[in-house]
Amino acid sequence: MDPRTPCLIGIAQLTIRAQPGPEPLDLWEEVARAAAADARLPVEGLDSIQIVYTDSWQYDSPTGRLAERLGATPRHRAYSKVSGTAPQLLIGAAAAGIASGELDSALVTGGEALATRRAYRLAGEHVPWSHPADPKPPYGWERPPHPAELAHGLFLPVHTYPIMETARRAALGLTVEEEMRDRGRMMAPMTEVAAANPYAWRRTVRTPDELVKGGRFVGWPYTRDTVAVLEVDQAAAVVLASTRLADRLGVPAEGRVYLRGWAYAEDTWEVAGRPALGSSQAIGHAAEAAFLRAGLGLGDMHALDVYSCFAIALRQACDAIGLDPLDRRGLTVTGGLPYAGGPASDYVLHSTATMAGLLRAQSGHGLVTGVGMHLTKHTYAVWSSEPGGLSGDAAPVFVAEGVPIVEAHEGSAVVAGYTVAHGRDGAAERGILVVDLPGGGRAHAVVERAELLADAESRELVGQAVRLTSDGKVNVAAW
Repeated sequence: MDPRTPCLIGIAQLTIRAQPGPEPLDLWEEVARAAAADARLPVEGLDSIQIVYTDSWQYDSPTGRLAERLGATPRHRAYSKVSGTAPQLLIGAAAAGIASGELDSALVTGGEALATRRAYRLAGEHVPWSHPADPKPPYGWERPPHPAELAHGLFLPVHTYPIMETARRAALGLTVEEEMRDRGRMMAPMTEVAAANPYAWRRTVRTPDELVKGGRFVGWPYTRDTVAVLEVDQAAAVVLASTRLADRLGVPAEGRVYLRGWAYAEDTWEVAGRPALGSSQAIGHAAEAAFLRAGLGLGDMHALDVYSCFAIALRQACDAIGLDPLDRRGLTVTGGLPYAGGPASDYVLHSTATMAGLLRAQSGHGLVTGVGMHLTKHTYAVWSSEPGGLSGDAAPVFVAEGVPIVEAHEGSAVVAGYTVAHGRDGAAERGILVVDLPGGGRAHAVVERAELLADAESRELVGQAVRLTSDGKVNVAAW
């Protein structure tokens, strides 16, 4: 074997259930030390320290502060942007650096303390955390939302993802009740996996009906129990090294896991710009490239973890790669973001660490996927107990072309996808539509009248002819 072959040799996860808990820097340090110990690597000897963006707190120098805590002087440091694909991008870059000879070892870590932030907020207190950035930097978007999305209040995933869900539901000819039933059947087995995962945030087995009918709506038709739970205190870390270093450290063969192949692809950044709102053009390209580089196929996988922030993320992936949502292998090794926990941009570190642990325990191959922004960015990674394949790099294998977005429109339109936003009290607050325009292109619109919101939740609204009025910034729909 090439001595530069990268392998994953250290893993660690941490879940803090008592709040208020430690700050993110403390979480990073704890899992970094645990992963390095698992790798038999002194933390001060790390060549690279890479951290996934944390929503919990903005530090003045995230990698610098962690390196200082660890007593390390890495020659390479990286701090990601906001994205559920960030962990795999960092892991992929670390593997490429090791394979090229630029690095011998790399730590990738991340953590969130959003449950603790919530505890302080409810107590009316400020978080007493260290090394705040001053001035506070801009939020870590790679690209800000489209002005039309902001004008119509369409920037939260809990609203964009349901719009894609309703579009898919209509395209398949499913009724509202059939979509909800199928969603419950798909996600209930994930609660069983979470119940067996000691690091999972929610460890209660739930029935399909409990998931889709028992809780309040957040962005209709999604209930609170079928979307990612963000307010968690969780952290994870992985350590990668060259085979040469792993040999020198005495890491046994069964303690090494290999990135056989991975790929990255993008759909359009604006949901309204998707040629088909309910499906992804990019996922199939990412999966095909990852499997090709790995020299393996979906049927070769012994375990799967498909990114599950919302049901439509699971469904678009299954549609694109030909995976049965009820596949006997299951869709997750952790329990998924709604049950194991969805620590902002950090989840894929947890799924990767869990997958690595499984592949150590029994040889085989596993697929770990990631999703960024509004089902915009996609990573597919094939991990294996056996070396081989080509790890590739972070260059996108596909970037989708979009449909033009019209900011202001008056006149007729047809609903292409929609949601009804609900408040914390469970009441419907407003509808948000993506509509097809007669001359081509798409626009956004809001629905304000209570009787129309009730109508939108009682039947299929996709395909409904509507009329828009506009003040030049916000389009209002009625029918």
